[in-house]
Amino acid sequence: MIAVKEALKCIEEQTQAGKKVKIPIAEAFAHVLAEDVFTTISMPPFRQSAMDGYAIKWSDEKEYTVIGEVQAGAATDQALNPGQAVRIFTGARVPDDADTVVIQEHTSRTDEIMLIDKMPNKGSNIRPIGEQVKKGDLVLEEGTLLNEAAIGFLAGLGIDEVSVYKFPKVGILVTGNELQELGKPLQEGQIYESNAITLQMALKRAGIHQIEVKKVGDALKSTVNAIHGLLERCDFVLISGGISVGDYDFVKEALEINKVEEFFYKINQKPGKPLWYGKKDQKHVFALPGNPGSSLTCFYVYVWPALRKIKGFKDYKNKLQKAVLETPVTNTFGKVLFIKATVYEGKAHQLTGQASSMLKAFAICNALLIVPAETAQLEKGNEIEYIALDQF
Repeated sequence: MIAVKEALKCIEEQTQAGKKVKIPIAEAFAHVLAEDVFTTISMPPFRQSAMDGYAIKWSDEKEYTVIGEVQAGAATDQALNPGQAVRIFTGARVPDDADTVVIQEHTSRTDEIMLIDKMPNKGSNIRPIGEQVKKGDLVLEEGTLLNEAAIGFLAGLGIDEVSVYKFPKVGILVTGNELQELGKPLQEGQIYESNAITLQMALKRAGIHQIEVKKVGDALKSTVNAIHGLLERCDFVLISGGISVGDYDFVKEALEINKVEEFFYKINQKPGKPLWYGKKDQKHVFALPGNPGSSLTCFYVYVWPALRKIKGFKDYKNKLQKAVLETPVTNTFGKVLFIKATVYEGKAHQLTGQASSMLKAFAICNALLIVPAETAQLEKGNEIEYIALDQF
């Protein structure tokens, strides 16, 4: 049996960022840049009006003759003499002879005569060439998460494709004779299968949509074949159930037959002790406990950081925060405890229903409190570390 920190270190050492691929920026949302991005143009690429108003050559005069207008997108220059102005709109190219834009609200106009009611400072309301970025600048670094603002920024620079880390394709294998599909009546001794859909939703929350789900009964041959197929088609395999040591638990043997290298089996924690991790070539395999609460705990603690690292995140580890306990915690197991809780305004409230078979507390919690294996007792008012589930 391995310690939690050892298990995390092992997975971290075995996990590398995924393949680099070039994709259109319209498809790059939630991806991580795999290369630095440099701009081939300045932004703005010309002197640009920041307001609707009038472009002038600044002087002490307050009366100007309006000789034309410049709309956004117009490429022509408009020559200006002293005492002349052109009507100009936000985003339009400022004439070369102009050095100031007077905003519309600070003027009054009669026919072709414009009067300045409030004189701006010389140079006002003009965005200079390269105000945001200059041609050749590094604009986004490798490792940057591409959100809507980043994609819009790149589009504004004329960049239509980017190099990103490819998302892994994930296979989910659910095992168990007792599991019944949704929409079908339960027979005596059966339960509805929920781990597959839980893991699918967790993966989609992580931005991963290439997911293949397989379900098999408790039989060695079908388990071996299902694992073989998923390893051929997927980069990442999550197996739910069948990893314990019962007479009908065939996952560990099936993994050995498929020549998946074992790195560890069983972790000194509660819930989620019977977690198995291994690899075949560069394919990662996590055999999760069958109990829903244990399975989801292991996903958050171990699978999530590995997925983030594969996706190219620099800060792939779970961020630990601290809160103050509202109720005491006893640890008689000598294991790391992961306790479902709600944390508000720095105060941690542990929930009822902590059993590994239960998901109800998970449905309403926003934190996993972490009690170290060597800590036997924490009192009300003690500080405790936790994994914030709203980071996922």
